[in-house]
Amino acid sequence: MFTGIIEESGIIKQIMLHGNSGQISIRAKKVLEGTKIGDSIAVNGICLTVTSLQPDGFTADVMAETIRRSSLGGCNAGDTVNLERAMASDGRFGGHIVSGHIDGTGTISSYRKEENAVWVEIETTPEIMSLIVEKGSICIDGISLTVASVGNTGFGVSVIPHTGEETTLLKKKQGSLVNLENDIIGKYVRKLMGLESGQKNDTQSYGITMEFLEEYGF
Repeated sequence: MFTGIIEESGIIKQIMLHGNSGQISIRAKKVLEGTKIGDSIAVNGICLTVTSLQPDGFTADVMAETIRRSSLGGCNAGDTVNLERAMASDGRFGGHIVSGHIDGTGTISSYRKEENAVWVEIETTPEIMSLIVEKGSICIDGISLTVASVGNTGFGVSVIPHTGEETTLLKKKQGSLVNLENDIIGKYVRKLMGLESGQKNDTQSYGITMEFLEEYGF
């Protein structure tokens, strides 16, 4: 589990894909502290398992599902990525619950400066938009951010100077792909209410109904 608070920016040393799977090697420093083979590191929000360690970085395996769901297949050697180690049990929870399992991608449609902040507008799929609410949480390339506006086909976040300086988000170009992970609490609520895509929300479905609420005093 992660928090979406980026610890450092790393640089892709090499990405070796054979079909839709392979390995990625990343140059890093801070996230190597205390890290062992088998530990998890989020790379642009993607939970990867460390398979080998070097003095200046680490290597991880990449599976086909990761390539299908994320922007990783479009990355190249020299690209900068956001890095975060898995949350320590005695650490502060500064962001929100982030699993490192990407739901899909979005496209940066615009940047707009507003005093000390920068608004970033992102277009994405209806499936991802169905779980985005204003003032809710969204993870963009591993960064825990608050949704500041919601439209029909996209949403906006307002990025403070510290986040802009410590992450890659404001260094990307308009049209760039970003990895998105919806709030996991919202996903569980949708599942329990029987509102998953293609699932009927009727009295035959498992989930919350008016009868259920009345039975338990609501």
